[in-house]
Formats: sequence, C-alpha cells, structure tokens
Amino acid sequence: MDLGIAGKVALVTAASSGLGRAIAVALAAEGAHVAVTGRDKERLDATVAACAEHGVSALAVEWDLADHAGAAGVVARVASELGPVDILVNNTGGPPPTSALGQDAEVWEGMYGSMVLPVIRLTDAVIGGMRERGWGRIITSTSSGPITPIPNLGISNTLRASLHAWSKTVSNEVASDGVTVNVIVPGRITTPRTDSLDSGRAEREGRPFEEVRRESSAQIPAGRYGTPEEYGAVAAFLASRQAAYVTGSTVRVDGGQIPSV
Repeated sequence: MDLGIAGKVALVTAASSGLGRAIAVALAAEGAHVAVTGRDKERLDATVAACAEHGVSALAVEWDLADHAGAAGVVARVASELGPVDILVNNTGGPPPTSALGQDAEVWEGMYGSMVLPVIRLTDAVIGGMRERGWGRIITSTSSGPITPIPNLGISNTLRASLHAWSKTVSNEVASDGVTVNVIVPGRITTPRTDSLDSGRAEREGRPFEEVRRESSAQIPAGRYGTPEEYGAVAAFLASRQAAYVTGSTVRVDGGQIPSV
C-alpha cells in the first residue's frame, strides 16, 4: 500500500534507538524525509544512515528534550534544511521506576519538563503551518500505563496520562483543518527500555532475566513481545493519507496485553 506521504517532512524525537528509531525508519521507507532528535550523536547518525538507505533526506539534531525551550529552534532548523514539518512524532524517554507516592517535587517537575513540555512546545511550533497548509499529522507515543497503570511506574503513568488528555483536546481544535492528532500506545515491545525494566525486576526478585521475560510473555495473548518494526508500521499508517479520518484516537500496539476494552 502506498501511504501517500512520499516527499512529506517528518520530525521524530528520541529516535536514536528503540521505538523512535523504528518509527523514523518506517516513515523513511514510505518516502518521507526524516529529521530525528536525540542526545547520542553516534546512535543518531546510525538512525540517519538507516533512513537514508531508503533514498530520502535525513537529518540528525542533537537535542535533550529536557531543554524544552529549544523546541522552536529545532523546528526552525528542520524547516531550513528539509522543509516545514508535516508529520510530528512525539516520543520521549521514560523515568526510572518509582512509586507514585513520596517523590520529591523536584523529581515531578523535572520529569514534566522532559516528558510533557517538549511535546506541547514542539506541537505548538509546527501546528500553525500544518493548519495553513491544510494537512498535518501529530502522533504521540506514550505507554500502556495511562490505560492500565503499571506497578512501580507511578511517575510515568501519571505524566503520560496527561498527554492522552492533551492530545484528545488538541485533536478537536484542529480536526477541521486537515490535521490529525493521535496517541499510539506500546505494549511490551523488545527495546532497551523493556530490557532495562525486565532486568530491574529480575534483580529485585532474585530471578534470571530469561525467566522474567518468559513469564511476562506468557501474560500477553499473542504470547510474545512485539518488535519495534511492528510498532513503527502502525505509526506510519497513522501518518498516512489513508488515516485522514482517524483523529483523537488512542491506538494500542500490544498483542492484546491491555486487559480493558
């Protein structure tokens, strides 16, 4: 299927590895020019190389999401080198495992500044142009935690839930302008993040990593963890011409893991 996004310009944050990288490569495979952000230049350059293999222009922008004041500058650089952003994929790293109670205010403020504010400020920086052109896609990657809270991820569950409400609100404000705004939710996808969480659980419980991973996989109806490529493919569809009537939605890519309807 031709997704109709060849020649569009996409900006994908936190794309040096894992889900962000997979989304960037999936968009490049459909002919979109791709800018990626991250903090690790070497890994960013590897993502750019993987995107460029599909014959598109690709750009690496070193940027720490915690420096959310730099969002407008990132968008301006992408516009000057690739063109105005048509597709924005908001992807952020997750906080360390914690309970919801007893966390210092500074921790909450710091994580809000790196997980929520950069998403809002990037979107504000691109959405005016999208509305003027009558076409745009905003896709925010979060977590299953806002739907079914994940034990020991209290900060993540809370802050990512705010992005669900924000995304739905924004979608209603721009739907008549040809701009769609959606959330994509991963279940257990094989990434460095899930490896870290499973390793942490194995250490806490004094069990082998492989045992924890098998037990976790058995709780998923599909019987396995997903691949980053499967996740990237769904994100690419949400960015497509064919998904023009999909907005204000939360799309799960979880192998049936999330138990609620």
